Amino acid sequence: MDALSAILHSDRTDLYEIPTHARGPQGRLPLDPEMLKSWASGDLFGLTQSVGMGWEPSKVLGKQVLMVSTQGGIRNPDGTPTALGYHTGHWEIGLLLEAAAKEFRRLGAVPYSAYVSDPCDGRSQGTAGMFDSLPYRNDAAMVMRRLIRSLPMRKAVMGVATCDKGLPATMIALASIRSLPGILVPGGVTLAAEDGEDAGKVQTIGARYVHGEISLEYAAEVACKACATPGGGCQFLGTAATSQVVAEALGMALPHSALIPSGQPIWEEMAIHSARALLHISQLGWGMENILTNDALHNAMVLHAAFGGSTNLLLHIPAIAHAAGLTMPTVADWHEVNCEVPRIVSVLPNGPVDYPTVYVFLAGGVPEVMLHLRRKGLLHTGVKTVSGQSLGEVLDWWEDSERRHQVRRHLTEVTGVDPDDVIMDPQMASARGLTSTITFPRGNLAPQGAVIKSTSIDPSVVDEDGVYRHTGPAKVFTTERQAMQAIKNGDVQPGDVLVLIGRGPSGTGMEETYQLTSALKHLPFGKQVALITDARFSGVSTGACIGHIGPEALAGGPIGKLRNGDIVQIIVDRNHLTGSVDFVGHGTSVYSPKQAAAILAAREPHPDLAPDPDLPDDTRLWAALQDVSGGAWSGAVYDVDKIIQVIEAGKKALNL
Repeated sequence: MDALSAILHSDRTDLYEIPTHARGPQGRLPLDPEMLKSWASGDLFGLTQSVGMGWEPSKVLGKQVLMVSTQGGIRNPDGTPTALGYHTGHWEIGLLLEAAAKEFRRLGAVPYSAYVSDPCDGRSQGTAGMFDSLPYRNDAAMVMRRLIRSLPMRKAVMGVATCDKGLPATMIALASIRSLPGILVPGGVTLAAEDGEDAGKVQTIGARYVHGEISLEYAAEVACKACATPGGGCQFLGTAATSQVVAEALGMALPHSALIPSGQPIWEEMAIHSARALLHISQLGWGMENILTNDALHNAMVLHAAFGGSTNLLLHIPAIAHAAGLTMPTVADWHEVNCEVPRIVSVLPNGPVDYPTVYVFLAGGVPEVMLHLRRKGLLHTGVKTVSGQSLGEVLDWWEDSERRHQVRRHLTEVTGVDPDDVIMDPQMASARGLTSTITFPRGNLAPQGAVIKSTSIDPSVVDEDGVYRHTGPAKVFTTERQAMQAIKNGDVQPGDVLVLIGRGPSGTGMEETYQLTSALKHLPFGKQVALITDARFSGVSTGACIGHIGPEALAGGPIGKLRNGDIVQIIVDRNHLTGSVDFVGHGTSVYSPKQAAAILAAREPHPDLAPDPDLPDDTRLWAALQDVSGGAWSGAVYDVDKIIQVIEAGKKALNL
């Protein structure tokens, strides 16, 4: 048997009993003369398609509701995989879709479902797959918007998503529907292993093994069980979990829906409640434009600060604002919010106690944090939410709700943890050393700015006055692989400043460098090393890690001119949220600010500085478009008017 015959061989005898006609659905479409006179042919044929898929003809005129999700993989009814998804975050959300769809159908609506699956930043760490990570967000949002528009008779949209890029993409897509009602259903979080490591720490097994911190046997065991349940986002407050918090804070998701444990009855019930809520706000005539306002955006920034959220939301919240037609927050706005808002949540990865995210949910989640913030007058409580009520009314309900008392009591009974130790009042948080979330350093290496999650710097390397000070020699790398190898083989030493350049949007699509930050966190000497880069960090990153440095090296940024042995000085005031990152000398020579500026200006870029050779054309295009639109500090969005303006100017200049 030749190769082709072997591939196409089958012992089935019924393969060629092929029908040429079928009876078709029986009954009649509920058409009337006016529909035939005025409806578009596509609207009429859509009814034919719907009954062709099995919908009952007499009920086909119900309100059409689109469910768009990031579902991935092929999951059998018993939960076992036929084909794997990219990550646990999208593995179980089909169960949410099923629960919501049944409720829509019970209420007389006609649900449709479409899928735009998403990648996993954990799976692509340290690989060329990371070059597609941030650009994918824009792609997914565009596809979702196209899917929404491609169901012309949809009357409402539900988004179901969980993780780092799929969830922000879904929020961006929902933000753009303006007059249509929409709702976001967070896909929840996975549970922590009873005896093991969380999904963030476990990503450092390679670095810890080569430094003799763990055995092969230990690595194999903890890596096997870190994702203790098959669905939901990681157990830490990374980008996925922070995005869920932000969705609820914006009013896009129901109260107490962020960080809900995947696969549990309360999680599935949340999808049913969301279906009811979406139809309710549709009856009220509310669109997303009624929910997403500048005041709601402010609330989201406040909650980000109070939770100690991922710095990646500095990319995603402006993008949501852009899609909704709102005022995009500036660095000054972020700084003001973080100066006013205390961090009051104790959670992985920031601590001070590394509680998993499910503990935060059981302690009361977003509405519990909001109670504290409302008492301090930090929230706009008049905003509308997808519950059909104002935020103030939601918090009034929450304060005396049975749900609140039940979940908080359950946390204590099952774990022995006091909910008020997870979500603290501001006075207690301050007494326990929690500081505000983020600082935006500037300096001669970051003239356009940079960002650091200053609250997560190890307190042992912070001076008594609350200021982190580090001056050390630069170890310059132009690829993450080089930097990671240097950490593993001991070329990065305590006191060094690890400098990673050319990894911004133009070089790699602004890759996420958690491989480096996690290794430094979990190696004994790591807290004595600082990291500066034009790339970005995972939401689970901690330590003295300064990213988003602008301009990026490949755009002429001075960080791209550093050499090994240059002396870099970093100062971060965690109390006043000010900071600087400066080139101040070389070897034993110390320069004045004027001398340092002159030396940097005269230098050529690092000789190895170049876009990554594996950078795909798709990402090169994304980098160019978002750069024209304002770059990473404007959310890495596509500003269509600006892009067209630049193209037209280019055509004119080139006589095209």
